[in-house]
Amino acid sequence: MPFMIGRAPIRRTLQYLQAGELVLKDKIQIFTVNYNLVGDHHEGTRDFVFWYLPQVQYKSPHVQVVTFRNMTPSPFFRCYFEDGKQMLIDADSKTKEELLQHLINVVGKTKETLQKEAVAREKKDNPANFGVGCEKSCICEIPGQLPCPQVVPLPYHMRGKYRNNPDAIPN
Repeated sequence: MPFMIGRAPIRRTLQYLQAGELVLKDKIQIFTVNYNLVGDHHEGTRDFVFWYLPQVQYKSPHVQVVTFRNMTPSPFFRCYFEDGKQMLIDADSKTKEELLQHLINVVGKTKETLQKEAVAREKKDNPANFGVGCEKSCICEIPGQLPCPQVVPLPYHMRGKYRNNPDAIPN
């Protein structure tokens, strides 16, 4: 498997990407990370970019994620909101776990919001759902399914009455 080659190939698995805890709020349009490749106080930000940034990109596809390397004396995150405001988050000398928890608290969606969105997404997006409260009230409304037996009678070979007793089929 060629995708399992390189540094920490686990980062390329779908299971790893889906396990991300940070989902950015809908108001955020651009999320930037500024850090250097050298320096002890940039180490947490480097690790955050290496381990958690792919998860953030996967979980928040509507947000543009930009990294700026070797352009700043101290590491920081900047969020650009849709109303034109900006938020600057200091990342100096923090570990990747501290950064993740801080970002979850400041710019991440709450667990309650994520649960509500998951329930709403599950109910609407699944075409297999039908019945009361769903888009389709009956399975016969889904393309490729048989119409309701009330409207169009089933063929004889699909009815148990005639399948179990072939002599009962009218000619």
